[in-house]
Amino acid sequence: MTNAIPTGAEFKQQLRDGQPKMGLFVNSHSTTIAEQLAHSGYDWLLIDTQHGPMSSETLSTMLCAVASGGAKSMVRVAGYHDRGGIQQALDLGADGILVPYINTAEEARQAVSCARYPTAGTRSVYFPQRSMNQAGLLGYAGAANDNVIIALQVETAACIDNMTEIAAVPGVDMLFLGQNDLCMSMGLYEKYTFPHMYTSPELGAATQKLIDEARRNNVILGLFLFGTSRVGEFLEKGFTFISIGNDLHHVLTQAGAYVKDMETIATAQGKAWTRRPSALI
Repeated sequence: MTNAIPTGAEFKQQLRDGQPKMGLFVNSHSTTIAEQLAHSGYDWLLIDTQHGPMSSETLSTMLCAVASGGAKSMVRVAGYHDRGGIQQALDLGADGILVPYINTAEEARQAVSCARYPTAGTRSVYFPQRSMNQAGLLGYAGAANDNVIIALQVETAACIDNMTEIAAVPGVDMLFLGQNDLCMSMGLYEKYTFPHMYTSPELGAATQKLIDEARRNNVILGLFLFGTSRVGEFLEKGFTFISIGNDLHHVLTQAGAYVKDMETIATAQGKAWTRRPSALI
């Protein structure tokens, strides 16, 4: 028996109540991969139009594919200025958006405004469209401001500096930590050898400020990780919306595991085989 799919409002409340929701970024422009991953058991999938080569038409089919498996769908747009991208993602049926490169409270307010209908925001209303196919115009639009998931990416030193004001912006549901870009912005790649920037006191202090302000404002904490080794650590810190990589990373790590096995098997059979050199696996 399949579980009932929660509304966006229910999904957010579950996260605020401490229930983890695990997911994955999708960077390939593949409807097939999105559909398979939607049936893999992840709670949510995020289609990354910031770094992935998706057209609006491809995004449309990928969101359908995610919905077919019952996972919640998110879209990472270009930024707070991307009114068109935010509009397209939500009209095409995405459950929420992730807005990168937020530096100030004013940028946060603009992102929220683009994703919410008046009078709480400035999202344009249009009918018919996929987002309204199940509940109709009034059924969808009337509850949209409660159901839409608005996540802002925390990935710059300026964002940390302004975190008190950003976390208090009405309509911000989630603050999503991007450790890679934050380390870059804080100059930690220059100060530390890899991977010690990720356990540095500077990043730890920035993360704690994020945690403190999110808790103060009842905002969900999200996080991007590569792999599962630190999931427990961040669950303990209160992060409930966690990505363990992306689809391309999954392909590379699984391929790498098979390649390693084949090297071992071939050697055991006296048929030495070594994979071709690669910087990726």
